[in-house]
Amino acid sequence: MYQLQQGVAVVRLDSPPVNSLGHALRQHIYAAVVEAQADAAVLGIVLMGTDKAFSAGADVSEFGKPAQTAFPILLDVVDRIDACTKPVVAAIGGVALGGGLELALSCHARVALSSAKLGLPEVNLGLIPGAGGTQRLPRIVGVAAAHALISSGAPQTAKQLENSGLLHQVLDASADSQGQDALLESACAAALALARSPAALPRARDNQPEAQAVHRFIEAQRAQLTPRQRKLPANLAVLDALAVSAGEFDAGMKTERALFLKLLGSPSAKALRYQFYAEREAVKLPAARQVAPRAVQAVGIVGAGTMGAGIAISVLDAGLRVILLEQDDAALQRGVARVSEHYAGRVLAGKLKATVAADNEARLLATTDWTKLAKVDLVIEAVFEDLAVKQEVFRKMDAHARAGAVLATNTSYLDVDAIADVTSRKQDVLGLHFFSPANVMKLMEVVRGQATSPDVLATGMALGKTLRKVPVQTGNAFGFIGNRIYNAYRKQCEFMLEDGALPEEVDAALEDFGFAMGPFKVADLSGLDIAWRMRKAQAPTRDVRERYVDILDTLCSLGRLGRKSGAGYYTYTNGKPAKATDAVVRQTIEATSQRRHITRQNLSAETIQRRALLAMANKAALLLNEGVAARASDIDVVMVQGYGFARWQGGPVFWAQQQDHDTLVRDLQTLADQSGYGFRVADLAPLLQRA
Repeated sequence: MYQLQQGVAVVRLDSPPVNSLGHALRQHIYAAVVEAQADAAVLGIVLMGTDKAFSAGADVSEFGKPAQTAFPILLDVVDRIDACTKPVVAAIGGVALGGGLELALSCHARVALSSAKLGLPEVNLGLIPGAGGTQRLPRIVGVAAAHALISSGAPQTAKQLENSGLLHQVLDASADSQGQDALLESACAAALALARSPAALPRARDNQPEAQAVHRFIEAQRAQLTPRQRKLPANLAVLDALAVSAGEFDAGMKTERALFLKLLGSPSAKALRYQFYAEREAVKLPAARQVAPRAVQAVGIVGAGTMGAGIAISVLDAGLRVILLEQDDAALQRGVARVSEHYAGRVLAGKLKATVAADNEARLLATTDWTKLAKVDLVIEAVFEDLAVKQEVFRKMDAHARAGAVLATNTSYLDVDAIADVTSRKQDVLGLHFFSPANVMKLMEVVRGQATSPDVLATGMALGKTLRKVPVQTGNAFGFIGNRIYNAYRKQCEFMLEDGALPEEVDAALEDFGFAMGPFKVADLSGLDIAWRMRKAQAPTRDVRERYVDILDTLCSLGRLGRKSGAGYYTYTNGKPAKATDAVVRQTIEATSQRRHITRQNLSAETIQRRALLAMANKAALLLNEGVAARASDIDVVMVQGYGFARWQGGPVFWAQQQDHDTLVRDLQTLADQSGYGFRVADLAPLLQRA
């Protein structure tokens, strides 16, 4: 069960790929500690992971299965270590996350490579640590530092935590190059030192935080929670668990466990686990398209506006070379300034080292010379959203990019095939739909054209992962996945304005459900004229029988273009919106209802939410049935990552799957009647199949 090295029992944790604490590994650790405790030749014990991971935490695939609760659960393992009369030292390299860090916290000492990453990410799954994290950590580092680590869910390096009291020794950067050998040597030395010391073994349970200070801190944090944060039960449970860390240890452990188990079966935790799996599935191509991607070391970006500059920053941050191309020197210099200002701001804020910023900027070549594109492996067009403009750019890209280079368009709505048609290499063309700001937003829709070759599609997905984004494959259809569903959502919200709701009522109801912003606040922020231009472009082909709400058109004709003009659906003072719409908007809405002979009725928040969600779920089913989305769960990843759908609500597909089937079908037919001609009720069967 272990290797004996000069009186130290070295217990190896080796369960690929990341030492998740599944039942087999828990059994191994528990039995090894019991055996070492009884072995007279053993003076101390070291728990040793791999170079990738001490342990990445719980095996989420066991959630809800018998293995999750089979003895020993993690709580049994940490209790066994805590009670051991021989010193147990955690040797931490790679990652120690969640249950992995809780395992380390139960040890009597922790030694780590400076590059190791430690964290408690349970809140991201709608949970709190359930094996002592909320009780041991504040007793070791203090309640404020413990709260910061637990509530953020974000890991920190051992170097960052060096002075926190969490780690007994952090090996310097030179030891990182020696890796596991240096780590093991230091951990064994620490175990022997503790064994030979006359002092009692250091245990977190023996530390007693000052109760009044803990109480004041917790109440202050509770008061600072935003309404949106309060909607996630885990945020409140973290504070409840930390609050009892100033009391008796075993009682605190019982409270933590009760809170953990309550959250485990909660709707928000189920939704967050669903999203966790959905995001990991989204980045996988179907088996038939799983081929090796083309190598990408240098990326060309045509267009240095806000989007182009944001894409450039993303690519530079990933360590790749960038050639940024513009039509004239003035536009080019504005683009370069955007990039430089971004990095200067990051350095000034202390979020990036000046040397890293300088290295990134050194990999940027700005030019107006199209022949420079011969040096790149992939070119991304990021110009104005106009088909003729993009086609002209692609003709030039086709002429100057080397053979085998991937040609990508950043279009949000346009036909990728129509863009590819103007080139001599349709097989090399695909869509890479970034979301603004491109260097911040995680979502990237990878659009497959009719002729896109499998290795080009694979290259797009691989680039997304290289850029640390969440790439989702989509078919080539107007608006792809995200904008198609958002349009259905927005349209239904506009219908509700005619039917009796006001913009602030719709926004409030949907924000209460969990959307980051209501649709009319989003429209004002984006600029109403953007949608107005698109509506006017589509007007010649719009079926006159379809229900069309012209409230936005009227507001634009009055010069109300949104936040940038000081008025849209809302009025703005110093950039801050009024809480309610003004008389102009109300009169416009009421006049529209009257002109269409609609008797306005009060719509409850529940009605508003349900109509919006039904519209999204119906459109999701249509996209799935049309093959635009490869998986139902991909749709939820898109809506959560790119459109402000609350992560703890799972997404419109997950929401639909939780509804009573007969009620869902009946309500969808009612929605079709309310929406009028052109609303197609989808076959929900494929959408409602749970994985």
